[in-house]
Amino acid sequence: MNEATARIKINKLLEEAGWRFFAENDKPANIVLEAGASIRESDLDDLGIVLTQRPSYASDAAWKIADEQPVYIQTNKLRFLREYQLDAVHALQNAVKERKDRFLFEMATGTGKTLTAAAVIKLFLRTGNAHRVLFLVDRLELEDQARKVFTALLKNDFQTVVYKEKRTDWRRAEIVVTTVQSLLFNNKYQQLFSPTDFDLVISDEAHRSIGGNARAVFEYFIGYKLGLTATPRDYLKGVVGKTAGDAKLRDPRELERRLLLDTYRTFGCESGQPTFRYSLLDGVKGKVLINPTVVDARTDVTTQLLSEKGFVVTFTDDTGEDQEESYMKRDFEKKFFSEATNELFCKTFLQNALRDPVSGELGKSIIFTVSQRHAARLAQILNVMADALFPGKYQSDFAMQVTSQVPDAQQFTINFANNNLLGSANFMPEYRTSKARVCVTVGMMTTGYDCTDILNIGMFRPIFSPTDFIQIKGRGTRTHNFLELLFNDEMKEAVAEPSKTAFKLFDFFGNCDYFETEFDYDEVIDLPEPGGGSGGGEGPTPVGGYEYTGDDTLSSQDEQIIGLEGMRIDRMMFFDRFADTVRENETIAKAVEAGEWDRVIDYVNREVFDKPEEYYSLDKLRRAAAVDRRLTLREILEKVFGLIPRFKSKDELLEEEFAKFVADYKPTDSIPAIKAFFKAYVSNNQIRHIVENRDFTDLATNPVFSSRDLRAVPEEYRDIIPEYVKDYVSLNQFM
Repeated sequence: MNEATARIKINKLLEEAGWRFFAENDKPANIVLEAGASIRESDLDDLGIVLTQRPSYASDAAWKIADEQPVYIQTNKLRFLREYQLDAVHALQNAVKERKDRFLFEMATGTGKTLTAAAVIKLFLRTGNAHRVLFLVDRLELEDQARKVFTALLKNDFQTVVYKEKRTDWRRAEIVVTTVQSLLFNNKYQQLFSPTDFDLVISDEAHRSIGGNARAVFEYFIGYKLGLTATPRDYLKGVVGKTAGDAKLRDPRELERRLLLDTYRTFGCESGQPTFRYSLLDGVKGKVLINPTVVDARTDVTTQLLSEKGFVVTFTDDTGEDQEESYMKRDFEKKFFSEATNELFCKTFLQNALRDPVSGELGKSIIFTVSQRHAARLAQILNVMADALFPGKYQSDFAMQVTSQVPDAQQFTINFANNNLLGSANFMPEYRTSKARVCVTVGMMTTGYDCTDILNIGMFRPIFSPTDFIQIKGRGTRTHNFLELLFNDEMKEAVAEPSKTAFKLFDFFGNCDYFETEFDYDEVIDLPEPGGGSGGGEGPTPVGGYEYTGDDTLSSQDEQIIGLEGMRIDRMMFFDRFADTVRENETIAKAVEAGEWDRVIDYVNREVFDKPEEYYSLDKLRRAAAVDRRLTLREILEKVFGLIPRFKSKDELLEEEFAKFVADYKPTDSIPAIKAFFKAYVSNNQIRHIVENRDFTDLATNPVFSSRDLRAVPEEYRDIIPEYVKDYVSLNQFM
C-alpha cells in the first residue's frame, strides 16, 4: 500500500466513522471536530500510529503469517494503541461532541501517555483541525524524550523539532517540543510567536508545566488544550490557611495540592473528573503495569526515629543541667546524622535487590535521598561496597549521584535509560545494559522518567506527600522484556524469566505503612511551618545537628508482595471515583436529600454496583476505605454526601454503644469491668459463643477477655449485657 492509497483509505475511514468539520459561530477562527459514529479499533490504529510508521505493514508477507507477527512488530518497532488508549481518544471524541476544547488525560506512569498523545496529534493534524502542535514539558530530559518518541512514531508524516535547536526554522515542523522555561525567558513566547501559531497545545505533566508563570505561555495560544498527568488529584481534602499572604502556602504539600486543583479547572474538569482516567490499579489488572514487592526494613536507629518519642539524646548544657532532645524521622540527614545507618541501608539494599535476569548483575536501580549531601554520601558507600562484592568490575562507577549540582546530571538520566551510563555490557558483551547500576537522586527522577528496566527503587528517606510517594513508586511499575537488548539468540533461550514481572520497593522509613495506616486522607490539615517540607528538596543541608557515632543493626525486615488490590493510596482513587459517580447521579442525590435511604441503597445495588466500567462493589469500597470494621453502604453514602465527616473506628462506635447502655441502666460501680465485658461481647464472636453457651472455662486461655475479667463483672450484668446487645446493637458493623 503506497502513501497515496493509505491517505485515501484514511479519508474514507474518517467519513465512515462520522468525523466532519465545521466552524463554530462563536469561534470562527477555529475548526473543531464533531464525533459521529464510534471509530472501530482498527480504524484508530490506522489513524493513529501504524500507517505512519509503516504504511504497507498489512500487505507485508511477514505480517500475514501469524507466528511471525511478534518478531515483525519488534523488528520494525511498530506501536499499536492499546484498548484503554483507544478509550482515551474516544473520551476526547465525546468531549468535543459536547463542544469542549480542553481535555485532561490522567494516566498512571507507564501506561503510554506520550503514545496516546501521538495518536491525538496525528488525528488533529491529519484531519486539518490543527496545522501545528506545541508540546510543553517542564524539564530538559523530557524535551529530548518527547522528541525521540514523536520522531519514531510520526516521522513519515510529520516533522518534530525541539524549539531551541530550530529557532529560525521551527515553522517547517508540525510538532514543536519545548520546555516552558525556554518560552518564558525574556517573554520570548510573546515576542517570537503569534497566538495562532499552534492550534493544539499539549502540556505534559500538566500540573507542573503550567504552574506559576508558565500559565501565561499556555493560555497565550488559542485553540485546543490537552493536559497529560500521571498524578491523581490531591489526597489532602482540606488545608488550613487559604489566603495568598499565608506563609503556609510555601509548604510543598499545599503548593502541590493547589497546582493539582488548578490543573483540573484549567482543563475544564472542575468536578474533579478528568476527560479520561487510567489508574495504576487499572494497569495492573490489565497486565500493563506491575505492583511492587515492598521490602520494609527498619534499623534500631530508624525504629527510634519512627517512634512517638523519637530518638532521644541526653546531654549537659552550658549551665551543667542535664537536657534531652528528641529527633524524629523528618530530622534524618537534616539534623540527625548516622553513618552506620546509611551503611546498613546500603548493605541491606545490595543483599536483597533483584538481579538482572540476563546478566545476573544487580538490577538497574534508583535510590531517593533526603538531600544532595546525602546522595553524595550514599553513592560513595555503594561504590565501596560494590568494589568488595564485584572485584574488578567497577571503578567507583557502580553508583552515580544524579542531582542538580552534578554537571551533566540531565544527560546522566538519559544515558541511564538508554543503557550507556558510564559504558555498557560490563558483564556480558552480547548484552547492552548500563554499566552504572544505581542512580542516587533527590528529586530529578521522580516524574516523567521513562526507564522500563528498573528493578529496584530505594526510599532512603521519609516521605510525607502522597504525590511524591506515587511518583517514586511509579518509576518501577513499567513492564519490560530483557531480551530486547540481548544480541545472541542462543543465549536468549537460556534466560528463564525474560519478562519483568516484579520490582522491589525498599522502604527504610515505614513510608508504605504510613500511607496505609496512618495518613488521614480526610483530615483538614494544619500544615507545618515552612522549613519542614516533605523531605527530598534539592537545597543545601542545614549545618549542625546531632551526629550519632554508635553502631546500628537491622531490627526487622519484611517483604510483602502487593496484589491486584494495590495499596490503600491506590484504592483511595477507586473510592473517590465511586463518590464522583454517585454524587453526579441526580436520582441518588435527590433520594439522599429526601432521606429515602431504602430507595437509595436499592438503586445503588441495582444500577451502580457490578457494572462493567468500574465493577464497584460494597466489598471493594470497604477495602478502599480501610476502616477496622465492616462499613454499611449507608455509612459510605453518608460520607460521600458530606452527612458525616469521616468513618468512625470500631472503638469509637463501641464507646458510643456503651454510653447508650450506661444511660439506660446507670451502673454505679465496676464500670471499667462492665465496659470491658460489653466491648468484648459486642466485638468478638468467640466471646459471644462462650457466654451464650456458658462455657466459661474457655475464658481461662482467652487473650481478649479472661476468667479473671469476667469475675470482676457484677453477676447481674453478665446476663443484662447479652440481652441488651441482642435487642439494641447491630453486630454486623463490628465484624
